[in-house]
This record gives sequence, C-alpha cells and structure tokens, in this order.
Amino acid sequence: MTTKEVLQRFEETATHYIHELNHFNMEQLKQQPSENEWSIGQMVQHLINSALYMQLRNADQCLMPSQDALVSPAGKTEAGAAIFAEGSFPPIRIQVPPSPQYTPEQPESKEQLIQGLHTVIQRMQEIEPTLDKASKQNTVSHPRFGGLCAEEWFLLVEMHYRHHLLQLGRLTEGLVRF
Repeated sequence: MTTKEVLQRFEETATHYIHELNHFNMEQLKQQPSENEWSIGQMVQHLINSALYMQLRNADQCLMPSQDALVSPAGKTEAGAAIFAEGSFPPIRIQVPPSPQYTPEQPESKEQLIQGLHTVIQRMQEIEPTLDKASKQNTVSHPRFGGLCAEEWFLLVEMHYRHHLLQLGRLTEGLVRF
C-alpha cells in the first residue's frame, strides 16, 4: 500500500471517529465502563496525543535528523517486524495500569476532540508528500517496536487509529446514542 493510500485510509478512519463523536453528549463521552477503563473521550485524546506528540513528532525527527534526536538502533524488534509485516496490530486488548503519565485526561469539550482529530488529519496530509525523500536509515526508536523510519512512524498512526476502532465498539455498546 502506498503512503497516499494509507493517508486516504487514515482520513476515512479519523472521519469515522468524528462522525461517531456526534452521536454522544459530553456525559456519555466521559463515561468510563470501570475505574480502570478509559472513556470514549479519553481514548480519542490518546489517539490525538500519541499521533501529534509521539508518532508524527518522531516522523519529523527522521525527516530532519539532528545528532541529538536520532538513535541508531539495530532495527525493528521481533514485535515491530511482525506488526509491519501484518500491516496492523493484532486484534487483542492491551491494558496498561492507570498512571498519571499514561492515562489521558477527560476532554473539556466535544469540539476539542473534533479539532484535535482535524489537526492530526492536517499533519498527516503535510507529512505524506515528504516521505518519499526520507532516508530509511534515519530512525527513531519506538519502545516496543525498535527503530522506525519516518514512513513507518506515519504508517503506525493509521494502524493505531484502526486498532482503537475495536475499543470504540466496546465502549459504545453500553451507551444509548441520541
């Protein structure tokens, strides 16, 4: 799949999230199924923040390398190679214990979430045309997947958004839409 095709699929997925948000009020978007599970709003915050402040930031570092930013890992880990060979995360639930560093804040408004998703779409549109010029040798290490180049960080955004559709489905099951 080309990066243009990945961008198109990402735009469709992000737009799906935007449309889904319109079916819920703020109380519903903040409702957590249990103390250890995120609300729909927290999940969308997680998608926005991880794309803007990790994945796309690291893609930018690969595109404009500086000595400080680049790590020279041995390449992808076994888990990283498997994810990219498959083109998606496995359809399993990944739960991380709640923590101030990892648990997303509840959103302030539905508009904040929608604007955040639009910002990620815009950044993906800006980065995509630059990827064909990027060296695959310029990598930034992912904590689980190893060294990823700019294109791989870009692909990771789309895979991550697609993976969380499963969580969105679980979270919306118990909510009444209006």
